[in-house]
Amino acid sequence: MKPKMIKDRCTKKKFTKCSEVAKLYDKIQIAYADALEEDPDISSFKCNVPLEDLEEGDFTTDFVCMKADGDYRVRECVWRKKLTLPRTAKLLDASKKYWLRHGVSDWGKIITLRDHLIILF
Repeated sequence: MKPKMIKDRCTKKKFTKCSEVAKLYDKIQIAYADALEEDPDISSFKCNVPLEDLEEGDFTTDFVCMKADGDYRVRECVWRKKLTLPRTAKLLDASKKYWLRHGVSDWGKIITLRDHLIILF
């Protein structure tokens, strides 16, 4: 999750599975977007999707993907060193609850482990 009004540097990249130019804010997002582009189970994806009316404030979900079978997949990117921070845990929990309320059960975290992406559910 990222704040809605992020002011960090971003990499803009065009993907065939993303309808608009993807704005990616860190190496995790870039690597995962590249992986989604190659994944045959994913038909399309969006980056930095706003979470409307979230109690914790104005935040976005890193990736909302449409699977080939029509279901949604949501992934949040987190640096491993930030996983134990209380604020990070609270925001991830809020994201998971938000998407469950919207009927999305395939929710997970993307973290790095020595420059490799690991998907945690």
